[in-house]
Amino acid sequence: MDYDSLRIKNVLVPVDGSRAGFDALALACYLSKRNKGTVYAVYVIEVARNLPLDAEMSNEATSGEDVLTEAEGVADRVDYKISGELLQARDRGHAIVDEAADRQVDAIVMGIGYERTLGDFQVGTAAQYVLTHAPCQVIIFREPVRE
Repeated sequence: MDYDSLRIKNVLVPVDGSRAGFDALALACYLSKRNKGTVYAVYVIEVARNLPLDAEMSNEATSGEDVLTEAEGVADRVDYKISGELLQARDRGHAIVDEAADRQVDAIVMGIGYERTLGDFQVGTAAQYVLTHAPCQVIIFREPVRE
């Protein structure tokens, strides 16, 4: 049996400041490090439809920069360097898929929280879009259930 699909080198990780996102980033660093690849951390600023896509969103950009700085700290703790970038887009899921295609990554590693909407677990719209449309492997890192 051939396991070439497990040779993940270049990885895209959307980060949002959540623990699940940072845990996914650490996992991506471990996966990428084995094959001397690159981890791209992206923070997506969603722009409302009533604003131009390139609207000045300084508060959101500052928050995003803070998250990316924290992401670099997570990578440092696992002895790896990452490349971080802020993206502005109408939809987080679309932006993640487009960035993965542009960078031709081997995988997207996404962290998601454990949330129950109307009693059922939901992965969320961004993760659902990525799972459906990504041109590469997708690894979901879900937080443990909290009671």
